[in-house]
Amino acid sequence: MSEKRESSVLAGILARGYSRIFFENWPMWVGGVLIGIMSVFTFAWARPWGVAGGLRNWGDWFFSAVGLYDHQPISPVLSTNSILTLGLLWGAFGASLLSKQFSIRMAPPLELFKGIVGGIFMGVGSAMAGGCNVGGFYSAVSALSFSGVAMMIGLLIGAFLGLKYLYWELEHLPTGSTSRPKISEGKRGFSWLSIEPYIGAIALLAAIFCSFLYNWRAYTRIGGLLLCGITFGIIIQRTRFCFVRGFRDPFMTGEGEVARAISISLLISILGFAALKWAGLRGEFVYVPQAFWFGGLVGGIIFGIGMVVAGGCGSGSVWRAGEGQVKLMLAVIFFALSTSLFKLLIKSSKGLTALMGHRVFLPDYITYKWTIIGLAMLLFVYYLLVTWNEETDKFTVEM
Repeated sequence: MSEKRESSVLAGILARGYSRIFFENWPMWVGGVLIGIMSVFTFAWARPWGVAGGLRNWGDWFFSAVGLYDHQPISPVLSTNSILTLGLLWGAFGASLLSKQFSIRMAPPLELFKGIVGGIFMGVGSAMAGGCNVGGFYSAVSALSFSGVAMMIGLLIGAFLGLKYLYWELEHLPTGSTSRPKISEGKRGFSWLSIEPYIGAIALLAAIFCSFLYNWRAYTRIGGLLLCGITFGIIIQRTRFCFVRGFRDPFMTGEGEVARAISISLLISILGFAALKWAGLRGEFVYVPQAFWFGGLVGGIIFGIGMVVAGGCGSGSVWRAGEGQVKLMLAVIFFALSTSLFKLLIKSSKGLTALMGHRVFLPDYITYKWTIIGLAMLLFVYYLLVTWNEETDKFTVEM
């Protein structure tokens, strides 16, 4: 084989490999497995994965900058909460460019308004539950907290109520108010699609460079968390992994693919968290929210309604904002502002703090063994139910 022919074959192999990684969506179950592994790794490295805490830090910083808050929050570039959320946004942005899926997507006025309202609901719900769908549910259940289970129930109820509202909206509001604006099919100028992969590569290389800057400045812990956040962003963007689909789709279309992926992911994360806590490598009450039962359940309901109305959960809104969706950008902004304000309100009132609930670390009541068995059984039952519903449409809500 000639040297020219060999080079052509190698180029073809590389092109196909790039296409499979960045142009074809990864299987949903792969996303679940990778997120579960990354969740454990992030916890082992420094702290559990979360999104709402980072958004709240951004909101605190904004209100402090404009003079509304007297206290000075930790800088967003030094907050571990903020760095994880920033990494998620950064990773999704880079991955969307590499896959030529980034573009500024405008939405009709009603949809933009729903993004704002949904963001506010999610901000209030996460402040009550001690986190969003990630911190209040996913990482809380992984941390063996009963409030995480309460939020799971709340998210299911909230997703059902949010879906009922969307059906009401379709029946009672003019269809033109929610249709997507038409895009002109005329001649266009320079196409950015051809250079998006190069910009994406530069964006991710810049993120890696920033993580090494943290290490050079003796902020190794933060630099590592930035890489973790970027990895979450890439995985979630390439798999289109969104928790709202795991709670909404069984009621809307009967589809259970995302719900099954969440169950698999959570089981991996639970086993990893339990091992780290049982071995004494991490404190037992780390990421056990003070939100059982009222904060977890009611906060989950409010959050569930908000994520369905907005069209994205905490993590889903962030990675879709990284793809250029204006509606979700508004959701993220108002999520950050509302969760900052409502969390301050809760902290300023002993009555509200007490109402949210208390910490319940399950192994304190039923040992590590039975906690893991109980949570595994809960996830197994959920896995079976969504699969059965996929065949029977038993829980599917009709208009």
